[in-house]
Amino acid sequence: MEMNEILAVSGQPGLFKFVARSQRGFIVESLLSGKRTNIAADSRVSAMSDISIFTDNEDRPLVEVFESMRKVCDSKTTISHKESDEAVEAKFAEAVPDYSRGRVHLSDMRKVIAWYNILIEAGVTEFKMPEE
Repeated sequence: MEMNEILAVSGQPGLFKFVARSQRGFIVESLLSGKRTNIAADSRVSAMSDISIFTDNEDRPLVEVFESMRKVCDSKTTISHKESDEAVEAKFAEAVPDYSRGRVHLSDMRKVIAWYNILIEAGVTEFKMPEE
């Protein structure tokens, strides 16, 4: 499963796998429940390959952040995104030590950790950018 096939839909919890286009938008499958649903064409949708995290130097693609987390966590799930603020920030800093402290908010860190755990539980073991 390539990262450009994994989607985050605004207002919907979790992550989704792109399945097919439909007349009114497209069909996705939840990585949490496995249920398929139709997403309207006017919904705000972001592919994992299109998201990046601010760092002190340049933006780092989310796929690279996931790969760093995988190495730090030995390919296993990490702490819950519901842990204390300090624990979440420490785990995120362990994976991305050069993240921009002024531009990356705690809510962003929680979302990245939650998404990473969803992907690991869904059996995604490699985080690579899609081939051009």
